[in-house]
Amino acid sequence: MGLTYFKRYRMEIDLAGRDFSNPKFSRPYRLLSWDDSLLEAHAEAKYQSFRSEIDANVFPCLGELAGCHRLMHEIRLKEGFLPEATWLAMYEGEDGRTREYCGTIQGIRDGSGMGAIQNLGITPERRNLGLGTLLMRQALQGFRDAGLERAFLEVTAQNDGAIRLYQRIGFERVRTVYKAVEVAYS
Repeated sequence: MGLTYFKRYRMEIDLAGRDFSNPKFSRPYRLLSWDDSLLEAHAEAKYQSFRSEIDANVFPCLGELAGCHRLMHEIRLKEGFLPEATWLAMYEGEDGRTREYCGTIQGIRDGSGMGAIQNLGITPERRNLGLGTLLMRQALQGFRDAGLERAFLEVTAQNDGAIRLYQRIGFERVRTVYKAVEVAYS
């Protein structure tokens, strides 16, 4: 066993004076506000979004369905969990019966009173449709509605698409951090 380090950026956004409300979302996609009955759907969407991505190496629980279930339970039980900053995207087929959970985001209030984005994920086949922007804006509006003035997230430095999305919304890089991960050498 050995250690490898992943370069990550902490990015922050000032929420004051910003309106993050979204236009109404129409078929075939819907945004679902938090409900405890959706916890498993969040876990499934998280797993489908991250299982083949670099973040599954940085955070191995993201590469396993059971790990995503455990992570969602842990996030839900955090003292600062904010339902108003936690959303699920769902694709609904024209027949009204086909449903697929295709995006997820969770928000918590950290110990310093800032909003902390937890795992914005969009399933690979639903990327580049604006779902990530919509979920992020919903979460940020949820932080504002809860009275928070700033929010942050961490993103793996190689995730160029996510970094561009966050910058378009208004996040700025404030520092670089390194995440140590144990790896098996063969």
